[in-house]
Amino acid sequence: MEQKSDPYALDGVKNRAPKRFPWFTVFLGMVALGLVAVVFSPVPEKVRRKVGLAKEKPVSKPLPPPEPEKIIVKEEVIVEKRVDVRPPYYQVQPNTLISKSSMGIDVKTVVEEKKGLIASAERKRDGSYEAEYTLKVNRPVAAKSLMELKLMNANLDKILPGLPELLKKSTVSPFFKKLYDNKFSRLKRNAGRFDKLLTKHNYFDCQTMLEMEHPESKQKIFLMQGDMDVVSDGSDGDRLATMSDKIVNSSNYQPSTSYGWSKLGTTENPLIAGWRKRLAEAKKAKNATEVTRLTAGIEDMKRRSFLIADYDPFIVIPIDVIQDRESAWGPNVGDYVLVIYKEKIFPAIVGDAGPSFKIGEGSLRMAKALNPKAGPYSRPVSEVNVTYVVFPRSSGKWGPPNYEDWRKECEKLVKKIGGLGEGYSLEHWEDTFPKKEEIDGDTPE
Repeated sequence: MEQKSDPYALDGVKNRAPKRFPWFTVFLGMVALGLVAVVFSPVPEKVRRKVGLAKEKPVSKPLPPPEPEKIIVKEEVIVEKRVDVRPPYYQVQPNTLISKSSMGIDVKTVVEEKKGLIASAERKRDGSYEAEYTLKVNRPVAAKSLMELKLMNANLDKILPGLPELLKKSTVSPFFKKLYDNKFSRLKRNAGRFDKLLTKHNYFDCQTMLEMEHPESKQKIFLMQGDMDVVSDGSDGDRLATMSDKIVNSSNYQPSTSYGWSKLGTTENPLIAGWRKRLAEAKKAKNATEVTRLTAGIEDMKRRSFLIADYDPFIVIPIDVIQDRESAWGPNVGDYVLVIYKEKIFPAIVGDAGPSFKIGEGSLRMAKALNPKAGPYSRPVSEVNVTYVVFPRSSGKWGPPNYEDWRKECEKLVKKIGGLGEGYSLEHWEDTFPKKEEIDGDTPE
């Protein structure tokens, strides 16, 4: 049977269906574009917030201002430079003779040699070239017998005829051991610093400390033998209204002494002016510690008066002895004392506390009485031949010094221990304070 021919067929071309509009493809494209739009729009974030899945965005804060550039100092570099300029270790000066020292230390040298390694190795090895330094000191024993005491003053038993009897039952004071314990501790602490060591003179400054009691009167005495250095401190506007500019402006001069009393007059302490200047400088430098110290010192000078070393005769006792409240023989501030030098006996009081590692200090007034050449930087007596006889717990009412009253009290006390020998008497102290007309520059009529 004959097939019908396709009216649309062309020779050489396969048969195909007629073309139609691609609705499905267009639909898929629109869906894809919609999804992209939704993803990059705020709608998804809103949906997530709605269902509680969104994370809170951190609140943006303004950026802090840039910090100033920090300059980092390399300490090790600075230290290295300091070493190059000034070594912190012992540096030998030209022509140094180590066998002699200004501290009075005898230096002995011994050189030893032993076999070592090759030179390049020994250069790097510790101990291949060294010196050993050992500071050796002899601790003195206290003088106890009359003979030992008389080595420093041959007339001591003539000045104090009751001394031999007192010595029979005397004991070396524990303060003597404590003094040399303090000295030795200081030496150990400063052994590597020659500039901090005690000199031989200051190490051996105490011959003895004895505690004695008179068998009949039961009067106790604390006897010391030592040298005398000088203290030049103290102030009192009531008795000395003006002081030299050198003293007023000095940061070393101390305005107070341990012995003091309530101010009686209205004249301001002359040292307050200098302290006010230093207080202003301390405030400007924001030195809180110094501000506190100076403020307290000024208030103290407004309220109290003190001994003045240039005019008042007094001695100084180590502070740890002063502070002791257990020993019946321990001297206290204000106690009366006899200072015996050669054949003179000076009445005085314990007026101040000093370092715990030395004894033998007297006011400038006392020092000049023993040696007119004495000064703030020149001790009156270098030998340990000054005898100090302190009467413990004898202090009277503190107030402005009355030298004649001090002398009378000392006379009463010395009688309780056998009195003074024939031909001996206590010295008199004159009032050497400038009179008002001398201060004002007027000539008295």
